[in-house]
Amino acid sequence: MISVVIPAKDEVGNIGPLMKEICQALQGVTEFEILVVDDGSQDDTFGEVIHTAELMLCNAKAIRHERSTGQSTAISTGVLHARGQYIVTLDADGQNDPADIPAMLAQLPQIHAEHFCIAGYRKNRKDTAWKRFQSRFANKVRDALLHDGVPDTGCGLKLFPRETFLRMPYFDHMHRYIPALVRRMGGEVFISVVNHRDRQLGVSKYTAWNRVWVGIVDIMGVIWLGRRAKIAKVARSETRWHD
Repeated sequence: MISVVIPAKDEVGNIGPLMKEICQALQGVTEFEILVVDDGSQDDTFGEVIHTAELMLCNAKAIRHERSTGQSTAISTGVLHARGQYIVTLDADGQNDPADIPAMLAQLPQIHAEHFCIAGYRKNRKDTAWKRFQSRFANKVRDALLHDGVPDTGCGLKLFPRETFLRMPYFDHMHRYIPALVRRMGGEVFISVVNHRDRQLGVSKYTAWNRVWVGIVDIMGVIWLGRRAKIAKVARSETRWHD
């Protein structure tokens, strides 16, 4: 079973159509649930999730934060409430295409690592030239410092084991560094080219400020975590039970 976790803030116009696409993409492919974490929206995103779930007859759960705490915290809340062995994350704005999820799931039989992440790569982005420039710059700086080997860590579409996420150190903005944190655990990272679409309604919650300056602080923190990581390989283990 997989749990599709969607952090959402003021996405009442986008969340319903997105949920319908998820249901259409996954029905008959795998058992799934949809968890939408309403991160303190000022609109009725929460109500739209419940309405769509009833309309589509799909397993869904809406969770609402009392106030906005950010995308990483919303994802963390969703993962904590998830029932699936695997987590799929995607953005609520509809720019990630749920039709790409089955191709990610198809990679699972070939993955033998305990901890891993399949990261989406928006090869042909539909953003403005300025936004694409910001992302390219941020990705080059991040990869040069972290060496995570991911061309597009900002893509919201990712797949990873729930247990992997729960073992990661939590911090604000951590969702952008999931591949680097997986590598820190001795895990493997895989890339899946995905579709990218125009936003139909609403506005982006991200700016140049939180993409660059906050990102530099975060990268320094991830480097610090990586240098202090130790991976133990168990050479031998024995158990004796005496009832």
